[in-house]
Amino acid sequence: VQLVESGGGSVQAGGSLRLSCAASGFFYSSYSSYCMGWLRQAPGKEREGVAAIDSDGSTRLADSVKGRFTISKDNAKNTLYLQMNSLKPEDTAMYYCAADPPGGTPCRGAWLDFAYWGQGTQVTVSS
Repeated sequence: VQLVESGGGSVQAGGSLRLSCAASGFFYSSYSSYCMGWLRQAPGKEREGVAAIDSDGSTRLADSVKGRFTISKDNAKNTLYLQMNSLKPEDTAMYYCAADPPGGTPCRGAWLDFAYWGQGTQVTVSS
């Protein structure tokens, strides 16, 4: 499984960005059956879960981004999205796309247990 993120950049506080993750290499199970997620890591901090979406479309968001971020996916395009609104300086981080095969734990809360990771895209929010 290969994951390629795009859409990161620099924005002022209060602005918006939409991250995309193009996924490929699903040979044994379809993309639509995977648990997909976004995680982030700020300098000097541990990686943390931001949002996840399961095969049935159910979503989970970190408390820090609820009401501001939305996760979605397009199964026909094998693409995952993260719409980020009302961005804050504390959202500054490297954002990673992640995928996990059906039956795993990430979409049940174990966000750091994703099997596959992208290279990340940088998001910088200035005050």
